[in-house]
Amino acid sequence: MRDLCDGRGRTVRYLRLSVTDRCNLRCMYCRSNVREHSIPHQEILRYEEMARMVGVAASLGIEKVRLTGGELFVRRGCDTFLSMLRARYPEIDLRITTNGTLLEPHISLLRRVNVHVVNLSLDSFDRGTFAAVTGRDMLPDVLRALEALLSARLRVKINVVAMRGVNDGQMDDFVHAALTMPLDLRFIEFMPMSSGTLWNTENFWPAGEIKKEAERRVRLLPEADSPASAGPARMYRIVGGKGRMGFITPVTEPFCLACNRLRMTSDGALRTCLFADREYRLRGLLRHPEITDARIAQIIRRVCANKPVGADILYARPLNGAVAAKQMSGIGG
Repeated sequence: MRDLCDGRGRTVRYLRLSVTDRCNLRCMYCRSNVREHSIPHQEILRYEEMARMVGVAASLGIEKVRLTGGELFVRRGCDTFLSMLRARYPEIDLRITTNGTLLEPHISLLRRVNVHVVNLSLDSFDRGTFAAVTGRDMLPDVLRALEALLSARLRVKINVVAMRGVNDGQMDDFVHAALTMPLDLRFIEFMPMSSGTLWNTENFWPAGEIKKEAERRVRLLPEADSPASAGPARMYRIVGGKGRMGFITPVTEPFCLACNRLRMTSDGALRTCLFADREYRLRGLLRHPEITDARIAQIIRRVCANKPVGADILYARPLNGAVAAKQMSGIGG
């Protein structure tokens, strides 16, 4: 097995697989103000096809698979799919990203199938702000799920999309969470995603300013993760705290030259870059009875050779313009 490398020498080890584009929330940075059009059911990959894709990815040296949405637990049978993946690929580093609103009944299953990390999207600990960001008053459901995750001793990362004028006045809450709970709390810069994006220079809160705001309250010490678990976040240990704080900088300091990921949409399109609209349709190949796994792997190698540098696309856009026409719910969070 040869490593899966692109034309710039970046080795791909990570697949983000969207289980569905449907979601029970309507977050302002994900679905924005665009009218919702869900993918027709017949065009969504079957779980068996998704499992096959994971097998092809594993044959190419991909070690980490993250299931995303939309919200994955909106799709019926997701528990069975998780069990299927673990049974077939016991060595895969299996992770999920969820909004937490439907999570609590599934936590025992996550332990059984050894989900390594749960990323929980949680942009505010204030009920009113949460409802304003997500369109639904469901913060209590998410907080119950968070408590249950920690009680089950699952590794938790909270993802906070940082937005000036929305949650920039709530640093005390974020610091308190990272101080008192054994988790990673990561601020993600608001990205100008999709043609209907609400992003602009006024609501963009850069990571450098976020970090300074946190450091007015606590002392942060840089902490490097192991190469196997390192991601795009710059992580800091909080002196005297149980958790850590991190900062993800796709806009101010893009990390594209170290990108190690591919994305698969729920309708079977492979994306080599979050910011690039170019998609490679694999659904037909996965459904064709005469197309072998080896043939699909060959195509993925060829596609990967043209993986772009997302920062080039980002910096080429007009001021206050967007990258990628598709919304995040359609790409996979």
